[in-house]
Amino acid sequence: MDMNQYLDMFIEESKEHLQAINANLLLLESDPGNIGHVKEIFRSAHTLKGMSATMGFEDMASLTHEAENVLDLIRNQKLTITSDIMDVIFHSVDLIESMVIDITEGGDGSADVSAPVKKLRAIVAGDYTADQEVAAATAVAEAEAVEAAEEEGTPAEDHELDDYALMVLKQSKELGNNLMWITVTLNENCLLKAARSYMVFDQLESMGEVIKTKPSVEDIENERFEQSFEIAYVTMQSVEKVRSTILNISEIQDVVIEPIQLKSEAPPAPVVTEVAAPVEKKPADNAQTAAAKKATAGGKTIRVDIDRLDILMNLFSELVIDRGRLEQLAREIGKSELQETVEHMSRISGDLQNIILTMRMVPVEQVFNRFPRMIRDLQKDLHKKVNLEIIGAETELDRTVIDEIGDPLNHLLRNSLDHGIESPADRKKAGKPEEGTIVLRAFHSGNHVFIEVKDDGAGINKEKVLKKALERGIVNPANADSMSDKQIHELLFAAGFSTAEVVSDISGRGVGLDVVKSKIESLGGSVGVESVRGQGTTFLIQLPLTLSIISAMLVQVKDEKYAVPLSSIIETAVFKKDQIMMAHRQKVIDFRGRVVPLVSLQDIFQVPDNGADKEDEVAVVIVRKGEKMAGLVVDSFIGQQEIVLKSLGKYMVNVFAISGATILGDGQVALIIDCNALIK
Repeated sequence: MDMNQYLDMFIEESKEHLQAINANLLLLESDPGNIGHVKEIFRSAHTLKGMSATMGFEDMASLTHEAENVLDLIRNQKLTITSDIMDVIFHSVDLIESMVIDITEGGDGSADVSAPVKKLRAIVAGDYTADQEVAAATAVAEAEAVEAAEEEGTPAEDHELDDYALMVLKQSKELGNNLMWITVTLNENCLLKAARSYMVFDQLESMGEVIKTKPSVEDIENERFEQSFEIAYVTMQSVEKVRSTILNISEIQDVVIEPIQLKSEAPPAPVVTEVAAPVEKKPADNAQTAAAKKATAGGKTIRVDIDRLDILMNLFSELVIDRGRLEQLAREIGKSELQETVEHMSRISGDLQNIILTMRMVPVEQVFNRFPRMIRDLQKDLHKKVNLEIIGAETELDRTVIDEIGDPLNHLLRNSLDHGIESPADRKKAGKPEEGTIVLRAFHSGNHVFIEVKDDGAGINKEKVLKKALERGIVNPANADSMSDKQIHELLFAAGFSTAEVVSDISGRGVGLDVVKSKIESLGGSVGVESVRGQGTTFLIQLPLTLSIISAMLVQVKDEKYAVPLSSIIETAVFKKDQIMMAHRQKVIDFRGRVVPLVSLQDIFQVPDNGADKEDEVAVVIVRKGEKMAGLVVDSFIGQQEIVLKSLGKYMVNVFAISGATILGDGQVALIIDCNALIK
């Protein structure tokens, strides 16, 4: 059976089960006595084991099986949960997750699972503690020494064979076959290792059956091994016959064959029923509980490939362009029947547009759910106590935005934990609880989604920030004394700025919050920071709901048309030329008591002059970027319109102040202005 057709489904379901396992493990760590969490973890692990075994991912199935045995003991209250046991389970889940990522990227999902498997088995045997890591390593070395003793044979379990392979070996043994673990070593100067390996397999398969190879067959075929490879083999032939057959192949240096020993009685595999016994649970009062329940619950949904949604959106984008063209033609022709038909089509396509955009909307919990685990690990590394509160995880964003915000949020959370939250001792001295709090909140407002990262830590040390900025030449010493607190806080977003004294994996790597700012602004959003010394810091991210179809104001500059996103516009206005003033060699206007600099789009984009000019009036689009504003000088306003955002292509990247283009109803191309780039 070709399993490739099920690969996408396997990957998606594996991610869901891993998400559920992580969420429930965090809940279990905070409430070790709740067997309900263990049952949820066990159910997900059991399903994951079955799926991976069916798909042929043996390492994943083997590791999940061992973790399942530990969970079974916990579930039946035969094992008490400790911090050491939780660490081993968490690390095992991390390794499984890395295997899924490898499969997603086209790999075979193989990994060295020997270390976690031995730890998990030691836990089941009741003789594992974190202090025994060195002893465990010694035991591994001893086991390898025993493996080298050919005449004694080696237990099948020491070869990390999965359940399926063990079952085949057992059945073959019952039929009178010899079970062998063969190690084949090629000559050091062997040039065609893959070809020699193929000849070995060809000879072996003529006398018996190859059950498993180490490394995988694919790795061997691609020569991804040193000088030797190993084979689990079943045959009716003798050891001498098999050895001599392999040695007859040229460029074979050595062949070591040892019998595989099976346990006389293997413990029965734990079985889980689809319907678990009801467990009395508290109402879901936090995002982790909700996420864990949602990840393990079913619903009336279908899986749709993201590529299909992208194709659907692109097709609809073309429809939006044609709709604009029809609307323009209907106005020009002026026939009532045509106008009525076009208006009806516009309403229907508008409803269709809303449905398609809704289909692309994804809850931010898909990103948020990865952070509790990260915070759990980081606080242990930093020896801090932190509680992460997640609010508004059900808030939805376009998938294209969701895919991009994970890294910026990860950076901000790590920053809050490392720089913001104090050590328990320092918090106690300051009269605060030893456990700090980080709040991750998402909420809608208008056509935007806001994401807030707030901590109750020490706040920003503005003196330290200003000192660092002066040292790096980011701030002119002449202006330092006149800078407001907000301006000093904004220095955190300067390129390469970092206040970390020591370089570590968590911070101080020379990559500061400028990376966060750049990424958010590339998504058409903005990020700001507020802080009160001793009370905490808040980072606020503003993001557009979608990046595909946006509302924009079309403007005319000489013979060219431009689109300005409505999300950046405060107001449009017409000023008399005598209202324009000069300040620091810059044209400015007085906009409701604020001095706003003017930016001429004709000058910025070097638009050829067509000779047409208004006598005494200037059309201005007032735009903003955070608290800063600017006035874009244009010739005239065409009107508001929904436009389709199109990329400029790979040959036109990093074009200043242009984020893309759109096709208008008359077939003309209008460039979309990136207002953030125009406001310094």
